[in-house]
Amino acid sequence: MTSPTAAPENPLLTLDYVPALEAIGDDYYDQVAAADFPQHQLRFRNDAVLRHLGLDPSQVEDSHFIEAFGQFQGREPLLALRYHGYQFGTYNPFLGDGRGFLYGQVRGLDGELYDFGTKGSGPTPYSRGGDGRLTLKGGVREVLAAEALHALGVRTSRTLSLIETGEQLWRGDEPSPTRSSVMVRFSRSHIRFGTFERLDYLDRTDLIQRLLEHVIDIYYPAARLCTDAAERYAQFYDELVDRTAALAAQWMAVGFCHGVLNTDNMSITGESFDYGPYAFMDRYDPQFTAAYFDYSSRYCYRNQPGICRWNLAMLQKPLQRVMPKETLVATLEQFLPRYEAHYQGLMLQKLGFAQLPEPLGTALVAATVALLAAVEVGYSRFFVELAQQFSPQWRGEAEQILAAAVQGSDPAALPPLHHWRQVYHRCLQAIPETELPGVRDRIRATNPVTVLLRPEIEAVWEPITVENDWQPFADLLKRVQEPFLP
Repeated sequence: MTSPTAAPENPLLTLDYVPALEAIGDDYYDQVAAADFPQHQLRFRNDAVLRHLGLDPSQVEDSHFIEAFGQFQGREPLLALRYHGYQFGTYNPFLGDGRGFLYGQVRGLDGELYDFGTKGSGPTPYSRGGDGRLTLKGGVREVLAAEALHALGVRTSRTLSLIETGEQLWRGDEPSPTRSSVMVRFSRSHIRFGTFERLDYLDRTDLIQRLLEHVIDIYYPAARLCTDAAERYAQFYDELVDRTAALAAQWMAVGFCHGVLNTDNMSITGESFDYGPYAFMDRYDPQFTAAYFDYSSRYCYRNQPGICRWNLAMLQKPLQRVMPKETLVATLEQFLPRYEAHYQGLMLQKLGFAQLPEPLGTALVAATVALLAAVEVGYSRFFVELAQQFSPQWRGEAEQILAAAVQGSDPAALPPLHHWRQVYHRCLQAIPETELPGVRDRIRATNPVTVLLRPEIEAVWEPITVENDWQPFADLLKRVQEPFLP
């Protein structure tokens, strides 16, 4: 008589979880329980993330995701993180993880520590009367945003899984009732600027210092090497300023508007996460505002670098408890020059150049932005046309540059277009002729054919709503994951 075969262990539960945040004490979180859901349907799984964790996707079944991230079996403690934050410029001491928790922390194949953080997993002490749930559409939107930004080279969290949970939710910003879901986010950290701001509000310098040492020890290896505390903290803030400047430049270069850059939505690791009413810009518009409730356009596209700088300035208040104010102020003065350098480098890449002599590079980026502001053309569409039409002959004949676009242009657009062509021609002449193939390849490798505009998202959501047809979502997901010309 043969004994029954034991069910295979769930690889998601047998990962080597590291209690890193838990180890520094319970002043930073509350232990919570997950909600029970009536149904569990896996709608998305990220096999690329599994591989990053050293897991073979073929050995991870859909039922394993449901057991781990829908039924929440086999993992404890689950930690709802405590934080405050400046929301639209006003300090709010009534925040915290209101519909999610830190599920666990694991190391990737690169040796770095990563978080599994939930969204929509039920109420916590910080739900403020909410139901702690996530709409399915909200989950779909975050999956698409994270995968699109990752493919575009933006430093971002990703989504590990999305499970539909069978409940009906009522929301003021979606036709209701609407479907529910629980999502698991894969990010470097869920520690926010607002995590430190809460500790300052509570007058807990000791907890600020403990948390800062934890952040440096795990996420800032260069600062970790400094034996002197003052030098260590200065190195941390300097690198955070640079990471944040680079991140803002990445958003601006790809035409992305986060939507709600409150300090509780700013990661202490300089990574973009927690996407709500984000949007990719269609036509270039500095005033483009993603969030419908951002009535003053505080977080519009143009303001993003300045808002990131403001958030870094607000973070100085808790950090001043453990390091000199003069050091913080002097370091933050470098934000805008660093942002401009990052932004110019990314824009030159989009235009095909690894580098250009100054002031030619600055002139080209300025001429490009002025052109995009003056003409009725999609922001990303302009660069795709550049990729499709580029020819090495442009180096010898300026009249050939975007000739098809010139012929079809509105007469009002011709002056800025002619000026841009002259500058672009000078840039081509400034590099050796042997580098022209690299210009073409660089343009094609940095400018997406598929852009995640709002109509694209609505076009895949309607079939899900009407017919429960997920194929258009899968097709769009594949296109945003592989967005460039071959």
